[in-house]
Amino acid sequence: MSPKDVVSAFYNSDLAKDDHAMDLVHKDCHLNWNSSKGFTTLDYNGIKSMLNGLKKAYLSFNYRLSHLLEDGNMVTARYTIYVTPIESPELEQVPLAHFISIWEVKDNKLYRCYEISQLADDSSESLDSYGEIKL
Repeated sequence: MSPKDVVSAFYNSDLAKDDHAMDLVHKDCHLNWNSSKGFTTLDYNGIKSMLNGLKKAYLSFNYRLSHLLEDGNMVTARYTIYVTPIESPELEQVPLAHFISIWEVKDNKLYRCYEISQLADDSSESLDSYGEIKL
């Protein structure tokens, strides 16, 4: 698989339902995340714990990619996360947050990530700028 294929496989999974997403994560992975709540760094176990928490909070957790760019073993993704909260199963998926992530792929797995996010602006103009790409 190319680095872009590895990143694409991860973002094409529904993390609330997928039990194999961690198969794409390198055991020495580090995620460096700047969000509206501050800076967080997660290792493999931290990512695994976060994904387990998602399964408890959401019925669905999907990515809608607008950009996926590959340069060697580095892949940049721009996307919006859409969720269905477990306490509101009657809702359609709602936008949760916008992200840009830069992934380094090593041994066909997600190895290093530098990520920035902000809560979703659910205006149609904002969401349209994250128009979904077809992979």
